[in-house]
Amino acid sequence: MLGFPPEPSTQVTLANWQDSPNQRWAFRHMRELIPTHAIPATGVPRAMPTRLEPVGHVEVHRVDGSTSTVDGVLADTSTDAVVILHEGRVVVERYLSGMTAQTPHLLMSVTKSVVGCVTGTLVADGLLSPDDLVSRYVPEVSGSGYDGATVRNLLDMRTGVRFRETYTLPDAEVRVMERSMGWRPLLPGDPLGAYQYMTTLASDGPHGEGFTYRSADTDMLGWVCERASGTRMADLVSDRVWAPIGAEHDADITCDVLGTAIHDGGMSATAQDLARFGQLLLDDGRVHDLQVVPEEWLVTARAPDADIRNAFAASDNEPVLPGGWYRNQFWFVPGRSGTLLLCLGIHGQMVHVDRATRTVAVKLSSWPDAQNPAFLIDTIRAFDAVGAHLADRSAAGDVAVITGAETSGA
Repeated sequence: MLGFPPEPSTQVTLANWQDSPNQRWAFRHMRELIPTHAIPATGVPRAMPTRLEPVGHVEVHRVDGSTSTVDGVLADTSTDAVVILHEGRVVVERYLSGMTAQTPHLLMSVTKSVVGCVTGTLVADGLLSPDDLVSRYVPEVSGSGYDGATVRNLLDMRTGVRFRETYTLPDAEVRVMERSMGWRPLLPGDPLGAYQYMTTLASDGPHGEGFTYRSADTDMLGWVCERASGTRMADLVSDRVWAPIGAEHDADITCDVLGTAIHDGGMSATAQDLARFGQLLLDDGRVHDLQVVPEEWLVTARAPDADIRNAFAASDNEPVLPGGWYRNQFWFVPGRSGTLLLCLGIHGQMVHVDRATRTVAVKLSSWPDAQNPAFLIDTIRAFDAVGAHLADRSAAGDVAVITGAETSGA
């Protein structure tokens, strides 16, 4: 997309924006491809003091058995931006290939974790209950695969709905859903709009049994939140998460042709604002003295019962993230110092929260492929190693505090 107008052979369109190498441009220009709703930020951004730390040399043991460094992992995993916080201070901030601190970037399924937080606030306000049937709020899905599912089933992706999240299959349900929600050109016979598509999904088994990652479950959850609150998702996110965390820049979320937000992956935001969201999660849902997300919502998610763990252990995610679990739209995995909370999106979007080392790491990426287990594990290990390094230096008192808006390469 260079020059104006760009040459036809280089144009990024609705049909090819998710294909390599078009993602790098597309993920930063979603408003030019797909309609969006604005998610207003606050007029008073939360301060982000800076303490520069060299961490690029920190050793990382890759999944293939080789030894590398943090810099090496970032260079090899199509990185667009990295922001790392330690004890609430920016210690690393890097932008690549034209990204800047002001550039919004598509978050993909990191959006799910934001929607999960919105749900937690609605539960705390008594506007919905995880034990309620989905059909109580959205009677339109009675008779569909979601009939009989609870809100809790949606939160933990344990519905029995037939839905294949197989990005390499053109006829997989996730690809049909993308066409209905306006992420790809509509084909004859496709339902018009994300919510209409939800009503067509069939059952594949009982609800509440195995864990299967289904983006449709989050879109259904967003529909429930909108019905329970009488408010569209963009305004829910702004009022209940984005403004309270002190975001500096407006975010946005793509919507379908009918104006329905894409709850499963449509948000775009800056890397530093996403780091503010990660700090919220690290601080048990608080920003200073304000409880934004209920502490219990995060505490209970971090402490799964045997049923939650067993459901994950029986899934195809266990070999990639052994010992992990999924709860309230968050991923959890064992780290070198303790449990890590992860918000993950395809093509390499990540928020990595390490309570043991008081570290938050954000990575925005443009992986050529939607999923790459080696890239994922190497990134987790790199951030894990950074957290341990920073915690060790802090304990030794070997840090220098620098304030201001300076940035640091990793």
